[in-house]
Amino acid sequence: MKTLILLVTLYLLLSSCATQNGNTYQQLGGQAKIEEIVDNFIYEIEFDSVLFEFFKDSDINRFREKLIEHLCLLTGGPCQYTGDTMEQVHAGMNISESTFNHGVDLFINAMTQAEIPHTVQNKVLATMIQTRNQMIYQ
Repeated sequence: MKTLILLVTLYLLLSSCATQNGNTYQQLGGQAKIEEIVDNFIYEIEFDSVLFEFFKDSDINRFREKLIEHLCLLTGGPCQYTGDTMEQVHAGMNISESTFNHGVDLFINAMTQAEIPHTVQNKVLATMIQTRNQMIYQ
């Protein structure tokens, strides 16, 4: 939780200094970068004993497709999300705050591997925070 609060606070401070034009989707680098981030995130999950348990029986191709759509939409891209609600997807998982934060750390790793600047990473995280309560303890 502290990590998330720190990231959102840092984003708010840094965003006032940002000089880049365009929305977060454009600053990320568009669809190709979103796909790269998602692929990196899936790789992170594959080798993570904590999160892999949540995904071991999942349709990874569907997960990839829907996460790309969702990330595109949340960052202001031209996509439409066609998946289930976050509550439906995470029902019965009982994801703790600790596990959620661990997933955020892996997602940050995925963005870093895609060479996304930290200021843009913080903007992405700030848009994704709105899904937190729809995912934990469901």
